[in-house]
Amino acid sequence: MNKTENDSRSNHSKKKIKNDPFIQNLLSRLPQNIANSFSDEQLTHLMIAIGSRSWGDHSVDRRGTLKLPFYKWRFYYVLLLGRNSRELTRREKEWSVTSAAIILTFFFIFSAMIGLFILYLIKSALGIDLFSGFSLGIWSWFKGL
Repeated sequence: MNKTENDSRSNHSKKKIKNDPFIQNLLSRLPQNIANSFSDEQLTHLMIAIGSRSWGDHSVDRRGTLKLPFYKWRFYYVLLLGRNSRELTRREKEWSVTSAAIILTFFFIFSAMIGLFILYLIKSALGIDLFSGFSLGIWSWFKGL
């Protein structure tokens, strides 16, 4: 690579770092003389050290600090919620499948119970008596509502 290609590449990277939204936001919060004093290499390392948070697209991103009365320290909190785009470990996959199976089982049991309850009310409303002289008392309770 000759000197002009190298200069061209460094000029291109200089333009990129100064145009980066993270760097522009950082520099806008500094006094002008301080903001102009950073070299591109320093800005690049600042961006790496502080982080541009390009990974941070969360549906819920709440951050803040709180100061407790009569306590000398301030505390920060972070609440992040969003879709997990990383690959799950074997243990996480097993836990996910197990929890989904449990939730699905409870949903089907609950749905079946509601369905049987509705069928029982319909049967009772139509006057159908499956076992003579036996009642669960649900129809009397339902009419009393």
